[in-house]
Amino acid sequence: MGLQQFEERLERLVEGTLAKPFRSNLQPVEIGRRLTREMDLHRRVGVRGLIAPNAFTVTLAADDVSRFSNFIDALSRELSDAAREHARIEAYTFVGPVEVEIFEGSNLKAGRFTVSAEVRESGDGNALAELVLPDGRRVQIGADPVVIGRLPECDIVLQDHNVSRRHAEVRRSVDGGVVLTDLGSTNGSRVNGTTVREQTLTSGDEVSVGSTKLIFEMS
Repeated sequence: MGLQQFEERLERLVEGTLAKPFRSNLQPVEIGRRLTREMDLHRRVGVRGLIAPNAFTVTLAADDVSRFSNFIDALSRELSDAAREHARIEAYTFVGPVEVEIFEGSNLKAGRFTVSAEVRESGDGNALAELVLPDGRRVQIGADPVVIGRLPECDIVLQDHNVSRRHAEVRRSVDGGVVLTDLGSTNGSRVNGTTVREQTLTSGDEVSVGSTKLIFEMS
């Protein structure tokens, strides 16, 4: 199931703006399959379950790099997102942010590539926790609290007139979980549509502040 969804995401990428550069022997789904296999092969048992690699290096032939040089960043983001999806489906845990770097290999022939994977810890050893903003940006929840509000000094600044200056705070709990706390906002904070004062978050929760919705992901 996980591999199928992984491939479907990458096929949609090919059908969109990246279709032209990938009219060669190398297809994104091939990279996806290899990356998925590396996750499965190099997973390991951790305190909170199976830990999967989160740092990937993809090396492509010079000819293939030149064909889609303008789309390397888009491909990297799509592979990262697909890796997160695969981890959610397979119940893998990450201990750091997911990163996919793509390089050129001088000794590779067109259509050939390599993928290496490693577990790269973020520093605190906790499972990776992030807030996904409406524009797709991700804010990692580390040792320091993340404040959401309209003030420029907030960690997540939202241009939403229904959001208070310092609206809510997201922080790590002692056991490594993540807690949302409303900071006395005018319009309140909601988790999955329910107004809360303080709430422990679960991966996939929808956090609403004002008119803005953010998604919490933990893996």
